Amino acid sequence: MRWLKYHIIFWLSVSGVVASQSQLNQFLKPSDTLHTARRNGLIITEASLATLTLISLDQLWYADYPRSHFKTIDDSNEWLQMDKFGHVFSSYQLGRIGANALRWSGVSRKDQLIYGATLGLGFLTAVEVMDGFSEEWGFSWTDMLANTIGTGLYIGQDVLWQEQRFILKYSFHRTSFAKQRPDKLGNGLTEEFLKDYNGQTYWLSANINSFLKTDYIPNWLNLAFGYGADGMLTGDANDPLFLNQNRTRQYYLSLDIDLTRIKTNSQVLKTLFSVFNVIKIPFPTIELNSKGRAKLHYIYF
Repeated sequence: MRWLKYHIIFWLSVSGVVASQSQLNQFLKPSDTLHTARRNGLIITEASLATLTLISLDQLWYADYPRSHFKTIDDSNEWLQMDKFGHVFSSYQLGRIGANALRWSGVSRKDQLIYGATLGLGFLTAVEVMDGFSEEWGFSWTDMLANTIGTGLYIGQDVLWQEQRFILKYSFHRTSFAKQRPDKLGNGLTEEFLKDYNGQTYWLSANINSFLKTDYIPNWLNLAFGYGADGMLTGDANDPLFLNQNRTRQYYLSLDIDLTRIKTNSQVLKTLFSVFNVIKIPFPTIELNSKGRAKLHYIYF
């Protein structure tokens, strides 16, 4: 009878896992009509997270620097505009998350764009205002322009095509520059991932079949155009302490995969695909830099 007991335990365990997955799938499935409880819970959660994040930034980041009267700055020429691409990317992705969350709640498409896709623009504007009252930084109009472009890219595509044919993505590889200025470019992988502009690449990933409408190309295959930079130890090319910087712009052409276009009936997989779709899938890549040099990367991160 021992084998029977083990079989019963095994099948009860499998049934429990299947039931849990089924419940999770049902929970993650977007509502066809307005789900008031989901919408209200979502609004409370987003408002709480945004408030907590802004308070944390004020206490843990801005408190270390002197306050000032509100001022603006022109930082449009810093970091070979890599920081601006970061603003476009962040605004787009936060807007995408906001719109998808409201879609999950069954909110109308119009309200998804008005109240969801503008999430990134609203949050980043608040951060920019906080910069304006800091002696160390200042309110940047070019940052605001970048934030607006990111939000506009999401909303514009949804209005024009009812889908995202162009997706903004991110990739990163470690460089030697962070070790030279760990205070500015990051100390360790986690900080470098966010702060070392030399290792960052921002991608505009375009879905091929959205334009060609052919059966010969997989629906999930994209063509990706990337921008990066190299040789930067400081934002200012004329910094007297770092006059020998070999600053170079880099342009990339590669393939990519739009994970959200992979067909599956599992809401769990759809959610995971949506989360990881912010990362550019490594592929062979052609690089052309501002010095006129071309290079083939067998696999580029």
